[in-house]
Amino acid sequence: MPKKRSGGGLSPTQQAAKFLGVSVLAGAVLAGIALPAVGALGLAAKGSVESFDELPANLKTPPLSQRTTILDAKGGTLATVYSRDRTVVDLKDISPYMQKAIVAIEDARFYQHGAVDLKGILRALNRNAQSGGVSEGASTLTQQYVKNVFVEEAGDDATKVQQATQQTLGRKIKELKYAIQVEEELGKKKILENYLNITFFGQQAYGVEAAAQRYFSKSAKDLKLQEAALLAGIVQSPSRYDPVNDEAEATKRRNIVLQRMADLGDVSQAEADKAKDAPLGLKVSKPKNGCITAVKGASFFCKYVEQVFLGDPVFGKNREARAKIWNQGGLTITTTLDPQSQESVQASLKEHVYQDDKVAAATTLVEPGTGKILGMGQSKPYGFGKNETELNYSVDKAYGGSNFGFPTGSTFKPFVAAAALEEGRPPTQEYSSPYQMEYPSPVQTCDSSPWTNLRGEKLENESESEHGPYRLKKAMELSVNTYFVQMIADIGLCPVVNITDKLQVRQGNGDKLPERPAIALGSIGLSPLTMASAYAAFASRGMYCTPIAIESISQKVGGQQKSLEVPKSTCSRAMSEQTADTINNLLQGVVDSGTGKEAGLTDRDSAGKTGTTDERRNAWFVGYTPNLSGAVWVGSATQKVKMRNIYIGGVYNDLVYGGRVPGPIWRDAMIGALDGKPVENFKRVHIPDDEDKGRGDDDGDDNGNDDGNNGDDGGLIGGLIGGGDTGGNNGGADGGTNGGSVPTPTFSIPEGWWQGQSNGNGNGGRG
Repeated sequence: MPKKRSGGGLSPTQQAAKFLGVSVLAGAVLAGIALPAVGALGLAAKGSVESFDELPANLKTPPLSQRTTILDAKGGTLATVYSRDRTVVDLKDISPYMQKAIVAIEDARFYQHGAVDLKGILRALNRNAQSGGVSEGASTLTQQYVKNVFVEEAGDDATKVQQATQQTLGRKIKELKYAIQVEEELGKKKILENYLNITFFGQQAYGVEAAAQRYFSKSAKDLKLQEAALLAGIVQSPSRYDPVNDEAEATKRRNIVLQRMADLGDVSQAEADKAKDAPLGLKVSKPKNGCITAVKGASFFCKYVEQVFLGDPVFGKNREARAKIWNQGGLTITTTLDPQSQESVQASLKEHVYQDDKVAAATTLVEPGTGKILGMGQSKPYGFGKNETELNYSVDKAYGGSNFGFPTGSTFKPFVAAAALEEGRPPTQEYSSPYQMEYPSPVQTCDSSPWTNLRGEKLENESESEHGPYRLKKAMELSVNTYFVQMIADIGLCPVVNITDKLQVRQGNGDKLPERPAIALGSIGLSPLTMASAYAAFASRGMYCTPIAIESISQKVGGQQKSLEVPKSTCSRAMSEQTADTINNLLQGVVDSGTGKEAGLTDRDSAGKTGTTDERRNAWFVGYTPNLSGAVWVGSATQKVKMRNIYIGGVYNDLVYGGRVPGPIWRDAMIGALDGKPVENFKRVHIPDDEDKGRGDDDGDDNGNDDGNNGDDGGLIGGLIGGGDTGGNNGGADGGTNGGSVPTPTFSIPEGWWQGQSNGNGNGGRG
């Protein structure tokens, strides 16, 4: 709209002069005459160009942004994502009614004039002069198409969009010149096709195919007369003529289009009148844009795919370049997500943890030997409302996860055992494993500065009855803290760091693990995807494969489909087959007779490890079969919920631990995911049991303290990683039911033991 003068608008004479200037300009353009730097009828203004001939010869036409479709591994649609909802179609796939309607109302002389319609300009000049305002424009469909190209090229950059639509002489000159070029190169039918595919129809719909789907839930080729007239009428002002929000105004506009079509002879008057009497007949399909609309609970996996695309150099040299491709869309992304596994993950989570529970759960399934992510879900759905979240609890911060991941408790101990086996320690390795001991000092690191226990701090096991000597198998089954602290003191920290590096075990914020003894007891925050991928290396007999989510990508550009390169899983040996086989047999003992009995599978070999952390803020089960690995985390993202005397999934839990809530989630998810899949077995390794020395095999873990002996509650549990208050009493009492008396914490935190990410919240403060 033109600027108004102080005290009133532009007079009819001024309006006439303005449109006369445009007509003269059009004539100059048609003649190819260079405009002077100043002057032409006083029309030179900010934003103009010095010379028509100085403009680039060719219009830059970026590929139209379209919707991207994300598929599961079987070809089912998970979600569609787009910056602009558009599906490009050929003219033959657009209803003839639609073609006639848009020409009739927007540019009736489209097939008679060239790039600029001088007759139309004069007609508009006359009508606007009579009305005292701008009641009719004079841009041709070709000019409108060129303007839309400028807008498309601007993308989501508000400044560039403003420049592309500003009412300046310079932009008009560009529009006119390129309209001439387009007319010469494309011809009328292609211009019409391009226009119908690029223009905005309101309600987030770009292009006629998206508009037909949005308003009538049908394809553009099936539009009836009255439907086509409605869509054609929207283009002039998508907000004013929006039929969803103002049916009456939209009906008036539709009927104007129908009458115009009758006046031009596109339809008979009788056909137009019948169509005018018809109801709008809307069958609105709500926009289904983004990962929030993903099916099968795959919203978080969908966002992970997006973050992989934006973060991987294989898709572009920098994030800006990758974002441009993503926003341009037209991609068909086939992912690794197995629909059977995903459905099983979501069903298990729904069964065991409710959306409105105080805590959440996350599960990730990975295929050993390939790194393919087969399932990823969590109990709190993706969203922005109550009991919803944008955080993907399964992945690292860089991919939309929590700031640091979540402390893993005793699920870290198999890495220590694997490092010791790689160092030549036998699977019958025995340590004294006393109930209570000082932290060994010094403990060798990878450099010349060993870790030292400067304050003579102590740690202890779950109960006084839990004391060694223990061999590795029993220590793993019972998750004996003092055993693994002695083991890491024996081999040093460097072998542990080396093997976790090979397994790409990184903190949730991307940092390497610190060389401090606390890593033996799982004090560092990791993600379920990291844990599932690392344990998959045990299942594949020592071969670690980087996790992947994308199988293939094709992109539609114009009418052509092209394939894009995608990141591949890289597999490398992380440990010997013998070491992996030994760990497999050790962890079978955990699910057969140890702390993970509630997670064991009955129809096939399975192995795994439980984990519970400080004050029961986190509980884990990470396990696998030879052909599937999975990790389950349960806890609060804020790390503020202590899982004692708590209802989860409608079930009361006096104490939550790795075997009780995460274990059954893992078991049920795996059962469904593996249904119908081949039954495979681990390679057997004979590991002699401990000699019976009068100790019961149950230390109280099966009644609630899987990892009361891993740094959670009583003793080390309550104080190791900062701030255990009543943990010793709860943990010791429960363990004492079967294993002995209540332990009394008698130590403080050794200097340098904790990394310092808790911010005063013990092992929490993460999220």
